[in-house]
Amino acid sequence: MTIALANVTIDCDNAAGLAEFYAQLMDTTVDPGGAEFFATVGKSAGATPLLMFIKVGDKNPGKNVVHLDFASAQSLDYIERAISLGAKHIADFDEYGMQWTTLADPEGNLFDIGKA
Repeated sequence: MTIALANVTIDCDNAAGLAEFYAQLMDTTVDPGGAEFFATVGKSAGATPLLMFIKVGDKNPGKNVVHLDFASAQSLDYIERAISLGAKHIADFDEYGMQWTTLADPEGNLFDIGKA
């Protein structure tokens, strides 16, 4: 018996809009069929896990306890790209032998971009 991580699901107000933000950040596209209530990123490219966005009426308030971590040798370029796409810079960190920046996406979900 095995189990595999299939999706990272993000509750949101506008699934298509938030999926488009992450698709642009990762230089890819929203999968066909994306709409206001449900959208994915990565299925068309065969990626796993998929990023899945679902519109919910009762999004949990406060800090999200699960977040996305991105890594790139060009991390500063991607931080600038994220901000130009609508992300908000939260803080920079240099801890545990690693450097990363925490940002909030257009709906306030936190994510990090670090040096690869």
